[in-house]
Amino acid sequence: MRLRTVFYAASGLIAVPVVLLMAAVALGGPTPLKPMQSISDPFKGVGFRGLPAISRYAARDGAQLAYRYYAPANGEPRRGSVVLVHGSSANSQSMHPLAESYSQAGFAVYALDVRGHGASGLRGDIAYVGQLEDDLEDFLTAERPLHPRTLVGFSAGGGFAIRVAGSTRHALFDNYLFLAPFTNRRAANFRPNAGGWISIGVPRLIAIALLNRLGFTAFNHLVVADFAVEDAPKAQLTAAYSYALATNFEPRRDYNGNIHDIREPAAVLDGQEDEVFIADKFAQVFADAGRSDIPVTLLPGTGHVTLTLDPSARLADVAAVERLDSAVTGTTTVP
Repeated sequence: MRLRTVFYAASGLIAVPVVLLMAAVALGGPTPLKPMQSISDPFKGVGFRGLPAISRYAARDGAQLAYRYYAPANGEPRRGSVVLVHGSSANSQSMHPLAESYSQAGFAVYALDVRGHGASGLRGDIAYVGQLEDDLEDFLTAERPLHPRTLVGFSAGGGFAIRVAGSTRHALFDNYLFLAPFTNRRAANFRPNAGGWISIGVPRLIAIALLNRLGFTAFNHLVVADFAVEDAPKAQLTAAYSYALATNFEPRRDYNGNIHDIREPAAVLDGQEDEVFIADKFAQVFADAGRSDIPVTLLPGTGHVTLTLDPSARLADVAAVERLDSAVTGTTTVP
């Protein structure tokens, strides 16, 4: 009788955490945000004349994923190639001004619609954590960009570039440029809610992460992040992320280890006036990961989004890749 009583009591203790876990999954999602004007307003002055049509490549699951190709100026490649990865909620169109700058400098440029964004798959979700790396490898296999290859990621895309650079697939690219990259919500350079850009459903995020550790992934398609996008362009943007997409489109959970494991030449650029991340803390974040050798450059008078839009900032972005290429080729210019 006493053993049965102990068993039921223990079962009750186990049931309590399970109930709390399920409540967090069901009710612990993100809260809506007001649009963040400093992110959306700069695009109102951007001209999209000359935007290339969508091209597609086949991913390993049969999906036809989207990208835009920018031929080098005059049609003759004078340098290698640049693959651009957009920021959170965005798509390849947001990288148009920067892509044109790289094209004019003689690079072959590919701007991706990362799966879950734009014209690539169901917006806001992916099938599994790790699918984005698979897609990137499939893109390179299909299109074979010229060497030296540089992966240039902006904001969340910069975080994804860190993820790739510090992984077993690091050799897919010769160089990595991180533009205002997301590192981690616990990192010294992270502003609360990314300055008002993102709302994280922390209880749901934690609960699903715990379930993943137990091998249970059924809830990975639930929304854990909302973005402060304007109502008008929501048809083109991705306003929310599932757990699977949010977890994959950023560095590994051990972001210090991820940064430490970067092997190819890499650099960081950010605007001194970044409203999303604390620009002055980027050097500390990389130093804390043991990578003081990765240069961090801050551009005066430049904000988060304008890092990819302002003409002077784009010139600095191009020059950064040229420096990285010179370290690979051993020359100051690439024929």
